[in-house]
Amino acid sequence: MKRKWIAHLLTITMVCTAMQTYAEAPEDGDDKTLSPYFVIEGGDPKTDRLPLKSTTADVDIVGVLAHVTVTQTYVNKGEKAINAKYVFPASTRAAVHGMKMTIGEDVIKAQIKEREQAKQDFENAKREGKSASLLEQQRPNVFSMNVANVMPGDEIDIELRYSELLTPENGIYEFVYPTVVGPRYSELTADTATGHDKWIKNPYLHEGTESPTTLDINVKLSTGIPLSELACKTHKTDIVWDGKTAADIALTPGQETSAGNREFILRYGLMGKRVEAGLLLYEGKDENFFILLAEPPDEVKLETIPPREYVFVVDVSGSMNGFPLNVSKELLRSLIGSLRKTDTFNVILFAGTSNTMSPSSVPATAENITRAIDLIDKQKGGGGTRLNAALKKALAMEDNKDISRSIVVVTDGYISAETACFQLIKKNLNNANLFAFGIGSSVNRYLIEGLARAGKGEPFVVTNKSDARPKADKLRTYIESPVLTGISVDYGTFEVYDLEPLAIPDLMAKRPLQILGKWKGKPNGIITITGSNGDGKYKKSFDVGNTASKEEHRSLRYLWARTRVAELSDYANFGQNDEAIREVTSLGLTYDLLTRYTSFIAIHDKVRNTGENAKDVVQPLPLPKGVSELAVGGAKRHAANVSISAHTVSVPEPGFYVMLGILLLGSACMFLLSRVRTRQGE
Repeated sequence: MKRKWIAHLLTITMVCTAMQTYAEAPEDGDDKTLSPYFVIEGGDPKTDRLPLKSTTADVDIVGVLAHVTVTQTYVNKGEKAINAKYVFPASTRAAVHGMKMTIGEDVIKAQIKEREQAKQDFENAKREGKSASLLEQQRPNVFSMNVANVMPGDEIDIELRYSELLTPENGIYEFVYPTVVGPRYSELTADTATGHDKWIKNPYLHEGTESPTTLDINVKLSTGIPLSELACKTHKTDIVWDGKTAADIALTPGQETSAGNREFILRYGLMGKRVEAGLLLYEGKDENFFILLAEPPDEVKLETIPPREYVFVVDVSGSMNGFPLNVSKELLRSLIGSLRKTDTFNVILFAGTSNTMSPSSVPATAENITRAIDLIDKQKGGGGTRLNAALKKALAMEDNKDISRSIVVVTDGYISAETACFQLIKKNLNNANLFAFGIGSSVNRYLIEGLARAGKGEPFVVTNKSDARPKADKLRTYIESPVLTGISVDYGTFEVYDLEPLAIPDLMAKRPLQILGKWKGKPNGIITITGSNGDGKYKKSFDVGNTASKEEHRSLRYLWARTRVAELSDYANFGQNDEAIREVTSLGLTYDLLTRYTSFIAIHDKVRNTGENAKDVVQPLPLPKGVSELAVGGAKRHAANVSISAHTVSVPEPGFYVMLGILLLGSACMFLLSRVRTRQGE
């Protein structure tokens, strides 16, 4: 009898062992999916599994310029040396122009180097036992920090600095500090991915798991013009006013334990809906820089609006499940439900595949609108995010030259092939505009803003349900009545060159016209801007001679370079365009700027680790607020041996269930057979 139960026990053990082996063993072959995964705590207790202790962002906003200092503190509470890696986001407009590393009383200023050289120097330092830090750009809004040889008991501060230009819309300024990188869908395999894509294979915490790292944000705001409103709806904050033109804003202590799972968004307006307009100058040692900010004219509603065609390209993938898709439905109900009878429209739903509501656009009748809304309401969210294929369908639709077409993309942007989408739109859009809606608490703004730039439209970000209808109304206003068209700028005797943008598109939103560039000679002359705003001519003049160069405008140097890099990065086919690669690399090295091909590297000159090799540790990220666990894992299962001794948890493939079923069936048969024999013996 004991032998029989031992046999049953062995069989069950075989089943459990097979389950564990299947779940934890890496796949063979070259088809392992490059995708994020969940982690389970465990591993070597002598190694600190979560090295990132805290992140602090100190923000100084003066006028339209924001200067941000981000300090990441890494600690090692374990008994072994570690190498830490952390993936984190930044603003799409951020010009990162400085970094330093502090270990105790030693401060090491980082150098800007070509990416491959910086990486090689970092690996050499790591191998030699020196503490080092490497900051790399994986996307214009996704960075990675590598810190080598963090010794037991160490507390290392990595400080990076960036600047960005704040652009108001309808008189409201917005400062956005992204806090977490959402999981990306990729069709690449782990073996074929380049260094710019390998970060996608990153560990995530389960939904609802509190982040082990803290976040603190402190903002000093000074406008010089009385503030009419100031609010942060994304986080609980304390505001201390300094007169009518300045204020200090900070996260409320003890009230934001999960502050790092969504964007921090601060909005403020100036008295009378004023917009900072004018000319800013910076006179440098070798080059001089300027920015021209022209206040937009009032919107003019046209009495006769021509018929419009709308093609809605809607993301229904796994990452949209729940909150993002619910917000998308609210947005689309408002957009589609408000179309005029003279309009036509179509809907393309995409995830791993894409489906079109109709072979061609249909009239915006009550029946067709109900049909489209019912179709969208049935979506639950699941599968991958193949945006490129869906865009190809939209662009391939038969074009009616008598109707103005607008393509509206609705997505959280969690894909890895952003540049391919930009190139596709740039080459095929012709005279149509593209408007991109980012849905969620931590969207991929690089994709959303890049799609709009490529499509000569406008980007929108909807973070909650209450924003859906106002943003839908705003889209219709933009399409129906552009603020300024036919724009031209005459610089007179003011000698300018290297202007960004080179060509000025129509101004769709009520935001100021912005032109960055360089100047030489004496700063004098009259700049004149002309255009049309629907019911007449627009004209604005600026006297250069009345503008003084200021040292506090030195960030214009970095902002100009960042703008030029962004233009190249959006549309250049990197890997095949050697000229674009050389130009981006040169810009990074010349202007001390983090780019796709230049990185910051800081190396301590002392050998600190003379023992065994440090253990690699990857910092897990929290899921963005409102993002379902369906966003993690992708269509294919993969496993990874992670530095924190974690393993993947994803949905097994059918073969797993077949194997498990056979083993369980065998166990059941053995049990029944033993019972039959027992009864026969009785």
